[in-house]
Amino acid sequence: MKGNPMVKFNRNAVGVAALAIALVNAPAFAQSADDSAAGADIVVTGTRISLPGVKSSSPIASTSEEQIKLQSALTIEDFSTKIPQLSGGVRQGSQGSDAFGAQVLELRNFGQSRSLVLIDGTRAAPFSFRNSVDVNSIPASLIKRTDVLTGGAAAVYGADAVAGVVNFILNDDFEGIRANASSRLSTRGGAQYGGSIMLGTGLGDRGNLVIAADYTQRDLIRAGQRDWAETPNQTIPSIGGVFTDVASGRKFGFTDSGEFTTNPSATSNVSDRYPLVSPLKRINVAALYKYEITPQIEVYGRAMYTNTRTTETGTPGATPVSINGTYSISESNPFLTDAIRNQLTFVNGTAQVGISRSLYELGLIEYETERNTLQLQTGLRGPLTSAIKWNAYAQYGRSTENTLINGDGLVANNAGANNFASIVNTVDIFGPNADGLADALGTSINGFNRKRDQFVAAATLSGTLEELFSLPAGPIGFAVGVEYRRETANIDQDTALLTGNTYRQGVQAAYSGSFDVKELYGEVLIPVLHDLPLIRKLDVGGAYRLSDYNLFGTHGTWKVEGNWEVDSNVRVRGTYQRVLRTPNFGEFAGGVSSLPFSNLVTVDRLKPRYGGDPCVLGTGNAEQCARFGAPAVGSADSNAASYLTGNYYYGGNPDLKPETGYTTTAGVVITPTFVPGLTVTVDWYELDLKGAVGVIQPIAAITSCYITDPTAGNPLCQLVTRNSDGTFKDAYVNNQNLGRLLQRGLDISASYTLRQDWLPGDGLRLSYQGNIVTSYKIQANSTVAAIQCKGTFGATCSSDGTTLVQPDYRHTVGMGLLLDKGVIQFDWQRIGKVRSSTVGSTETIKAQNTFDLSASYDFVEGITMTAGVYNLFDKNPPRVTTGGVFNTFPDTYDILGRTIGLSLTAHI
Repeated sequence: MKGNPMVKFNRNAVGVAALAIALVNAPAFAQSADDSAAGADIVVTGTRISLPGVKSSSPIASTSEEQIKLQSALTIEDFSTKIPQLSGGVRQGSQGSDAFGAQVLELRNFGQSRSLVLIDGTRAAPFSFRNSVDVNSIPASLIKRTDVLTGGAAAVYGADAVAGVVNFILNDDFEGIRANASSRLSTRGGAQYGGSIMLGTGLGDRGNLVIAADYTQRDLIRAGQRDWAETPNQTIPSIGGVFTDVASGRKFGFTDSGEFTTNPSATSNVSDRYPLVSPLKRINVAALYKYEITPQIEVYGRAMYTNTRTTETGTPGATPVSINGTYSISESNPFLTDAIRNQLTFVNGTAQVGISRSLYELGLIEYETERNTLQLQTGLRGPLTSAIKWNAYAQYGRSTENTLINGDGLVANNAGANNFASIVNTVDIFGPNADGLADALGTSINGFNRKRDQFVAAATLSGTLEELFSLPAGPIGFAVGVEYRRETANIDQDTALLTGNTYRQGVQAAYSGSFDVKELYGEVLIPVLHDLPLIRKLDVGGAYRLSDYNLFGTHGTWKVEGNWEVDSNVRVRGTYQRVLRTPNFGEFAGGVSSLPFSNLVTVDRLKPRYGGDPCVLGTGNAEQCARFGAPAVGSADSNAASYLTGNYYYGGNPDLKPETGYTTTAGVVITPTFVPGLTVTVDWYELDLKGAVGVIQPIAAITSCYITDPTAGNPLCQLVTRNSDGTFKDAYVNNQNLGRLLQRGLDISASYTLRQDWLPGDGLRLSYQGNIVTSYKIQANSTVAAIQCKGTFGATCSSDGTTLVQPDYRHTVGMGLLLDKGVIQFDWQRIGKVRSSTVGSTETIKAQNTFDLSASYDFVEGITMTAGVYNLFDKNPPRVTTGGVFNTFPDTYDILGRTIGLSLTAHI
C-alpha cells in the first residue's frame, strides 16, 4: 500500500479580461445554471455545500424540463446531442459498437469513460465493462433539469469525473397525474414513438411519492433508406458463388439473381440492407420517495428499473459470413445441373472445387441484446443543528445483458470436421438463396452474458460553522464525508466464441474482475471579503478526497476555487483541480481477444483503424520500409483483405495504473444592470491528463513508424508485424498507459429576455451556448510527438476510438417567442469545419448547420401540445471518402434528416 500523497497546491494568478460579445442567440435549453438560486437553500452540481444563494465556481450548462419537451424527447439523445460540450459518444447510429444499443455520453472528446453520470448527485449504475452509463436507462419524462459541469470534479464525486459530470435531476416533487404520448417521425423513413405516465402525491405535509412508467420504441433504419449511405465499394464475396474446378481451372458461378454464368463476378453488394439505426424497445419503471419520519429524520430514495431490447451489428459488423476454400464435390451430388457438370473434372467420383461464396442465406450478423438495469437507493437525512445537516445513503445497481448472435455459424462440429465441407453434397450450395443452407450450418450462437454490479454507501455532514463563529464576510461553509464503493463485472462467452469456432467472431475472451475503494472527502467555502469597493463578495474554497483502492493504491484528488463578485454586474470565478480515473474492467481485467486483421478493411466500422501500407502507397520513408522488409511501391494492394493475413489482438492489461491530471477553469459572469435580463458567461478551461489509458490503432502505429518517425527504434513499429513477403501479419492493440491528452478552450454562453410592448406575446427569449477549442493535443506514446487534433476528423485523433470528429467550434443558437400559454422556438446548431487527421490527406468537411423549429402551447388547462420540425431543411450529413462509417460520421452528425415531432401531454 502506498503512503498518503503529499499534495502541493500551486497558486496561479489568473487575470480574466471582460469580453465584448455579440449576442448571437440560441435556444434556452443550454443556458448556464449559475445564479438562479439566490435566497434558496439548494445544492449546486459540483459541491455538497448547501448555502443560501451559493454560486458555482465551475461552468455549468443546464437543460430545462421545458426544453426537453420542446425536443419531443423520448430518450436522452433527443436533446443531449444539442449541447456543445457533449461530443459524439455512442448513439443510435453507432453500428458495430460493443455498447449494443446503449447511449453513452462523452464530454469534450475525452473518451466515454472519462465523463461521470450522476442522478440527483449520486452515481448512476454503469453497464458492460466500462465506467460509462447507458443513459437510456434514465426516463426522460422524470427529468426536471440536466446539468453539465465541465472541467473535472473528482475531488467532489470521485474517480472518472475527469472531463466533468452530467447530473440528471429528477422531479421528486411532482404531484398529480401526467400522461404523455410522443412521436418523432423522419420524412425519409424511420420513427420513434412512445408514451409515459407519472403519478405523484403528497404524503400529508411530510413527504412525496412519485411513480413513473415509460415505453419507447425506435424503428430500424437500413442504409438503403438514405441516399448518402450508399456504399458502392462495400463489396462482399459473391452471394451466388464463384466456383473453380481445380484440375482444369475452369470457373463458373451465379449472378445475384441466380443465373448460371461462366464469367462470374467475384463480389456482391448488399450494403443497402445493413442497419444504420438500431431498433430499440425500452420500458422504464421508477419510483421516487421522501418522507419526514420526524422533524430530524427524513427517509428518501429511488427505485429504477429498465428493460431495453436492441438489435445491432456488434463488433464484427453486419458483413455476412463467407467461405473461401477447396471442397470435394461428389459426382452423385443431386444439385449438379448439366451446366455445372460440364465445368467439373471428376476423378474417382469426386471433383476438387475452389469455392468463394458469401453465406448470405444465414443473414447479416446481428447481436440481439436484452439489457436489464436496476438501481435501488435509500437514505436518511435531516438537521443535526440549525446550521448543520447530515445525510447517509446506500445504493445498489446492477446491469445484466444477454446477447444472442444471429447470422453466424460454427466452422467445425464437435468431432472437429469442417461443417461446410460436410454438407456440400447434401445441401444445394449453388447460387443465391440456397434452400436448407441456413438450417444446415446454424444461424445463431448463444453469444455471451455481461453483468455489472455497483454498491455505494456514503455519509456526509454539511452546513456552516456559524454556531461556533463567523468571519466578517459570513460563516464558513463545509462538507465532510466518507464513501465506500465496490464494483464487479464479468462476461461469460459461449464455447464457440472462446475457441474461435465461428466464421465472424474471432476469439473472444471471458473475464471477471472486482475492486473496491474507501474514501474520505471534505469541502470548505470561506467568505473572505464583502461589501468593499470592487469587492461585493469574495469567497475561496477547496475540496480534498483521499481514495484507497485495493487494486490501484492510495491517491488524493483536490480542488481549489474562487468566486469574486466585483459588483452586481461582474463576477469572476475559477477552479484548479487534480483529477483521477481508474482503469475500467475491460482495460485492467479483460483477457486477450482477437479478430481477423482483415476485418479492418471489410468491416465498415473498423475501416478508420487502418489506412493502407505507406510503403506500398509510396508515402512511407524508403529506408524504413527497406529496414522492415516491406513490399515495393505499387507491388500489391495493401487495402485488400489478403494483405492483412493475421489477427488483430486486443484486451486488458493488469499492470495499468490510474490516469492522473489537472484541470483549470477561469471565467467571468456578466449580468449588466443597465441591460436587465442579460447574462453572459465566458469560461476558459484546460484539461491535462497524463498516463491516459488507451490503445494505439494500426493506422497510428503505421503512420508513426513509416512516415512521421521512421527510425529503427520507434516502439510503435512493433505493434504491426510483417510476414516474410512483407505483407502485414498481426496487429497488437492491448490497453496501455500511453501519453497525454491536453485540451484548452472556451465555453461561452449568453441569454437575454427582451420584453417590450411592441413585441408580440410576452417577450423574446434569446440565448447562445458555444464551445471553442483552442488546442487539443493527443500524445499516443511518450516516445512520439503529440498530434494537434483541434478541428480534425478520423481515428488518428480519437482518444478512445469512439468519437471520430473533433471540431474546434460548436454552438447552439436560437430564439424563442414567449406566448401567454406557450412558446415558439427557433434553434440553430453549428459544427465547425474539420480536416482529416490522416497524414498527407487534404480532405476537409465544411461547417455543418442544422435548424429546428418547435412550439408548445396549452390549448386548455392541463392539456399541452408540442410540435417540432428538427433538421428543418433536411440537411444530409457530410460525406467523406475514407475513415467514416456509411460515408459519414454518425457519432457527430444528424443522420435522420428532417424529423417531425409531436407530443401531447395531459396533466391533472
